Amino acid sequence: MSKSFTIHDLPKEERPRERLVKFGEQALSVQELLQLILGRGIAGESVVVTAQKLLSQFGSLQKLSEASIEELSSIKGIGLAKAAQIKAVFEIGRRLSTQILPYKSKELTDPEKVYRLIKSKLKDYHKEHFYIIVLNSRNWSVAEVSVGSLNASIVHPREVFAEAIKNKAASVIFVHNHPSGDPEPSEGDLVVTKRLVEAGKILEIEVVDHIIITNTNFLSFKERKLL
Repeated sequence: MSKSFTIHDLPKEERPRERLVKFGEQALSVQELLQLILGRGIAGESVVVTAQKLLSQFGSLQKLSEASIEELSSIKGIGLAKAAQIKAVFEIGRRLSTQILPYKSKELTDPEKVYRLIKSKLKDYHKEHFYIIVLNSRNWSVAEVSVGSLNASIVHPREVFAEAIKNKAASVIFVHNHPSGDPEPSEGDLVVTKRLVEAGKILEIEVVDHIIITNTNFLSFKERKLL
């Protein structure tokens, strides 16, 4: 049986950790970054091979980021501990991306600006992800509320407005994606939005808009006069 190629077979200066220290993290390929996250391989299989398998199995970094703990740990060389490490790294990146604030709070009443802000987070997802943008007079924040087909059982006013209440919001904007590529609201979208608007009135938190986005376009409930 031939010996599996390992990182230690590389000259020291070509190993991922040494390259990162010398040239910075941006110089590393995705596979090299995965090798550093995983740390080491298993008996009979180096971390180089394991990283290759991860990318081959899921096909892209985006799909790898969406993989569940169960899907990740089903791959030889990726147990629960390494699957958790991978999920943690992607979650840190996701949370960091929501802290970038290119617009002032008042500017987000423009659906086009909301689309530009959120589309990179939602455009490649294969399930519907529901986000809330919490607005007050000085700042704003973004939080994910649910994942799955939009319906009343998944998008409940209690969970949706918890983030708004915590941040003392004056108003909110809802955003979710349509993986189908069609931004037209479904009957479920209309029902859920009406329910959330009514809940907002009770809480005295204005629902400014609900925006459905796809890879290439968006639909604003406000512009369609659906609120």
